[in-house]
Amino acid sequence: MPELPERGAHSPAESPRAGASGRVRIDRLLVELGLFESRARAQAAIAAGLVRADGVVVAKPSAEVNPAASISAEDVHDFVSRGALKLAAGLDAFGIDPRGLVALDVGASTGGFTEVLLRRGARRIHAVDVGRAQLHPRLAARPEVQLMEGTDIRTLERAAIPEPVDLVVVDVSFISLALVLPPALAFAAPRASLVALVKPQFEAGRAAVRKGVVRDAAVHEAVCARVEGEIAALGWRVLGRVPSPIEGGDGNREFLVGAARP
Repeated sequence: MPELPERGAHSPAESPRAGASGRVRIDRLLVELGLFESRARAQAAIAAGLVRADGVVVAKPSAEVNPAASISAEDVHDFVSRGALKLAAGLDAFGIDPRGLVALDVGASTGGFTEVLLRRGARRIHAVDVGRAQLHPRLAARPEVQLMEGTDIRTLERAAIPEPVDLVVVDVSFISLALVLPPALAFAAPRASLVALVKPQFEAGRAAVRKGVVRDAAVHEAVCARVEGEIAALGWRVLGRVPSPIEGGDGNREFLVGAARP
C-alpha cells in the first residue's frame, strides 16, 4: 500500500473548505487530507470503527466534523480494494491454493482479486475487464499480470490466453453470471478451480430489487441455487457456498461459490 501521510492533528490551513455550517463530512475530509485513496475506502474504515475525530470514534461516513479536528485513522486493509477480502475468504473456505497456478480474473477492475492471487503466489494472472485504466498501477506493473482491458470475456478469443488456466475467479457487475461463466470456464484446464462472487442484485428480477438492494433471504437462496445449477450444468462439481465477509457497496449481501472441474 502506498505510504500514507502521518495521521493525527492537522492545521486548518490543510483542511478542505467547510460548508455553511463550518463543518465537513468526515469521509470527504479523510480523502482530502490524503489519509485514504477514496471515499469508499474511508467509509470502510469508518464502518470498522477505525476513525476518530478529537478522540471520539466516528459512527458514520456522513458525520460532519470541524475541519480543524484532530483526526486519527487506520486502514481496514492494505489491499488496493476491499474486494480482496471477498476472494481471500473464498479461497480459504474452499481450500484453493493459487501458488504456482495460472489464473484468469474476470472483472478485474481495480485489482482486489488480482492482488490476492499475487500475494498467494500465482504464477501468472490474466486480468480481464470491459473497463479501461482501472487496474491499480502497482498491479499493472507486475510482470505476472497480463492485462486485457476494454475486453469482454464473451468475445475473448481462445488465442488470447495461450496456456491452460488453472484457476478462474469472477467478480462482475451489471451482468448475470449465466452470461459470463460459460465463456470464462471455456479457458479452464482439467482439474481447474473456480471462485465466483454471486451478486443477487444483478441476478434477481426487478421485482426483488428495491433501490438497488435485495434484502429477501429467500431470493438470496434462489439466486445462489440457480448459479450453482448453472455451474453444475457446465460439468463442474460445486464445492460449496459461503457468504462474503463484507457487504457490497450498497449494502447488498453477496456470496462466494467454489467449484472444481473434473
